[in-house]
Amino acid sequence: MTGADRRRPIVVGVDPDPSKRLALAWAADEADRRALPLRLVHAQGVPTGGYRSGEARPSWEEWNQALHGLGDQVLKEAVGFVESRRPLSEVSTLLAEGEPAWVLRDEARSAALVVVGSRHLSRRQAMFSSASVVLPLTAHAPCPVAVVPEPEHVTQQPAYFVVGVDGSPHAAAAVDLAFQEAALRGAHLRALYVWHPPLLGVLDEDAAVRECRRVLSETVAGRTATHPEVELHHEVVRGHPVQVLTDASEHALGLVVGTRGHGGFTGMVLGSVSQGVLHHARCPVITVPA
Repeated sequence: MTGADRRRPIVVGVDPDPSKRLALAWAADEADRRALPLRLVHAQGVPTGGYRSGEARPSWEEWNQALHGLGDQVLKEAVGFVESRRPLSEVSTLLAEGEPAWVLRDEARSAALVVVGSRHLSRRQAMFSSASVVLPLTAHAPCPVAVVPEPEHVTQQPAYFVVGVDGSPHAAAAVDLAFQEAALRGAHLRALYVWHPPLLGVLDEDAAVRECRRVLSETVAGRTATHPEVELHHEVVRGHPVQVLTDASEHALGLVVGTRGHGGFTGMVLGSVSQGVLHHARCPVITVPA
């Protein structure tokens, strides 16, 4: 963690459904590990008919008042949940108006990390559902974003984090964060470079794999000196990156990937690997901008 991040809060989007507390629990634990403030954010979109009562059509002011009352209650219950799980020295709340993805993106400008839940939406649902925040948030947030579809898995010992490496600046930033997360948990770290052979093949496959190993070694070089307590395992794996990283996530505490997409269309600025991993990974996923 850099000096500038030491008082930046961990921001978590609060789901109004009290049964969906997985992301909130993960964020509370993470804030406790990092000794950072926790900021609970609940965003309200445009009022809908779901808040109507009786036969009469309520006014905009009545709708807005009802939404604020419900939002205040959601945040009050979330604070109680956090305080019972991880008593923290500093917890703040924000009840905001607007689409959740853009409210959280604005909060990300002053955050160390933003945390959201995920319901394993299909790719079409995640792109076009107004309820989804995952893709637009991870595409545009200036800080790392943790997406929590499932708990951290400790089904294998020793416990480990996974990070995907491809030699880009985004991957280097992801490796830095992965070392931090592994160190916070006393876990090992698996750094994976996934080599996906081109359709037409290569003249010298052994040389291609050696080049992948060289890039992987250079990317992780020096990090063990910063985090000597983290045992590092790095390997080149042949296959499709999304499939390999998804398989690796099955027994992992978490998976860290860089974002490197292009373009401006919401949900399409992430690279295909980042999008695929977000849809299919079986553990918390942290995406890291360069």
